[in-house]
Amino acid sequence: MLRGFYTAASGMITQQRRTELLTNNMSNANTTGYKADQTSVRSFPELLISNMGGKTIPTENKLGIPQISKVGALSTGVYVQEANPLFTQGTLEETGLNTDMALADENLPINEDRRKGSVLFTVQDGDGGLRYTRNGSFTLDGQGYLTTPSGHYVLNENKERIKLESDRFTVTDDGVILEGNIQTARLGIGYSDDPSSQLMKDGEGLYKAVGDEELPSAYAAVEGGFSTKQGFLEGSNVDQSRTMTEMMSAYRSFESSQKVLQAYDKSLDKAVNEVGRL
Repeated sequence: MLRGFYTAASGMITQQRRTELLTNNMSNANTTGYKADQTSVRSFPELLISNMGGKTIPTENKLGIPQISKVGALSTGVYVQEANPLFTQGTLEETGLNTDMALADENLPINEDRRKGSVLFTVQDGDGGLRYTRNGSFTLDGQGYLTTPSGHYVLNENKERIKLESDRFTVTDDGVILEGNIQTARLGIGYSDDPSSQLMKDGEGLYKAVGDEELPSAYAAVEGGFSTKQGFLEGSNVDQSRTMTEMMSAYRSFESSQKVLQAYDKSLDKAVNEVGRL
């Protein structure tokens, strides 16, 4: 009976974690460049239950051994695997601001696992490390450097900070920044052929490569597979209607596991306080 407690409790914990993940996705449905987290529910290894009682089987040395009959498999509960961002592209929305930029995935290759790669802007975090983002809502700081909304420096293809004279500049489809007719810099764009396993969220819309490795340049890896759109921002890829449906499903599954747990509690209460008196 106690094993049933653990199984029902694991179901409740699993659905609670799913609800928290889905709630976070819903709260970021309007966040620029946000990638929805996704996860899957897996079961723990099953136990094979056997009946050890009953008749004995005679042996050559006349010592009987218990007859074993299989009862069946018993589930030991479920758990939530780690959350991974879904890197499908969100809708591009026009803003008209020169400092707003978006990356349009066009002909990015598909890897051996049938997953599509992703391209990301390269930025510098507060400790000088490389981070990546799809949020192109950039601005110019007081010194003329191109930065993210959180103040992280946007880097060029040589991993250097981009300094501009003013916000009157042009960005071409291949990431070149022009002030007048003079090329000032070229946006640093990293490429990951399997972002779900190679990248992990690092807060404030940033991602870091697993092991702090440096992503290869997208210009060399997937030439012509993407384009840079000035005056556009990429919206969140959260499907709000689907997320709401999954939240309701998770809540109902939580209630079902809760009722099972309550039924076990009542049975145990009877076994201890009523049957135990006899």
